[in-house]
Amino acid sequence: EVTIIKMIHNGAKGYLLKDTPPETLKLAIDEIMSQGFYHSDLVANTLIHAFNKKQEVEDLGLKDTEMQFVKLAATDKTYKEIADIMNLSPKTIDGYRQDVFRRYQIKNRVGLVLFAIKNGLVEV
Repeated sequence: EVTIIKMIHNGAKGYLLKDTPPETLKLAIDEIMSQGFYHSDLVANTLIHAFNKKQEVEDLGLKDTEMQFVKLAATDKTYKEIADIMNLSPKTIDGYRQDVFRRYQIKNRVGLVLFAIKNGLVEV
């Protein structure tokens, strides 16, 4: 999924699997020539899934800095390292942690990692 999205984001006009039948390849070329792009059902479904996932993430109500904090907290970095990476003080990071924990009824860092995975903020 990530590969397809990156390719399209970087300007690919279509995406085909290597076992695509010749007639589908011809159709893809014809559509790219006439419409400027070709999206198979696989690509269309991938884009829809990615859009829906992005919408769900936006619906969480996390600010950009909170989102970055959650993603970093789902790694093996310490809160001090996260503060350094985000160019913030450890007290600010503690504030983000407390706010996110309270808002989403998270009890500990394991719960935060599970929250991040469940909501598509990080991949396993």
